[in-house]
Amino acid sequence: MPFDMKSARHWAQELQKEAILPGMRVIDATMGNGHDTQWLCELVGETGHVYAFDIQPSAVEHTKSRLEAAGLLDRATLICDGHQNVRKHVEGPVDAVLFNLGWLPGGDHSCTTRLETTLAAVSECLELLAPGGLMTICAYPGHEEGARELNALLDWAENQGCVFQVYGGKPDQRPLQRHGAPLRQPENLLPAGAFRDRQEPGQAVITVAFAPSSCDNVV
Repeated sequence: MPFDMKSARHWAQELQKEAILPGMRVIDATMGNGHDTQWLCELVGETGHVYAFDIQPSAVEHTKSRLEAAGLLDRATLICDGHQNVRKHVEGPVDAVLFNLGWLPGGDHSCTTRLETTLAAVSECLELLAPGGLMTICAYPGHEEGARELNALLDWAENQGCVFQVYGGKPDQRPLQRHGAPLRQPENLLPAGAFRDRQEPGQAVITVAFAPSSCDNVV
């Protein structure tokens, strides 16, 4: 995969596609226009299921149309609610969780994910995550709320007793240096099979990916 400082989402996908197998149950915590939801439906196959969340009805409608056109709607449950309420709608365990923070592409930039509900949501999803599961979080600190989210998420992830990885930025760039977090550049992504074959398979993995020059996501 070519190096691209704006591809936090793609770095997360490299890990998710190693972790997610047919038959698994996964959460798309930030549905958006449904690109990730569709991709996850393809990964889980006919016997798996995707639970997708968005607070905006327009996002749910766009995603429903996308999945219907792809013949994948029966593999997903689309939920118009805040992702902080995930445990009202999903019973654990789930095998993977995907967050792609920010605002709805093409939508109102004032309607963006917020620090307080984001922290509540990642905590709730971690409670649902199966041993050895994967949570990826793409953050976009090019805008004020995104920067607040990233700093808080790095603090949160370091204290969860999970394998914690960071993708993005530069080795001498804050906030990574402040946290002493391990930095993995895109060319050092886990090779095929590495997620499933890692030495501590019982531990959940939290990955925070970010692109410091980017304000927007693409889902």
